[in-house]
Amino acid sequence: MKKQTYASVWDALEDTAESAANMRMRAQLMIEVEQYVKKSGLSQTAVAKRLGVTQPRLNDLLRGKIDKFSLDALVNMLNTAGWHVSLRVKKAA
Repeated sequence: MKKQTYASVWDALEDTAESAANMRMRAQLMIEVEQYVKKSGLSQTAVAKRLGVTQPRLNDLLRGKIDKFSLDALVNMLNTAGWHVSLRVKKAA
């Protein structure tokens, strides 16, 4: 069997390059939210309120349930909390 290497875990798991790119972006935004929660020092309930979501929804995010979050939802959460989300686009190698 030939050994395969991938640029990211998402490239290995997803069927298309488009799906992998979407998952990479979602994962990065989820990491940003998680770091925000940790740095805030607040309860999940208080942070959820700042993000405009319920505590169970925030808990899903903190448990890594990436399939439950769209890019739009993650961007909206961060914007509601006062964060600016930007996107950089470059040609693939």
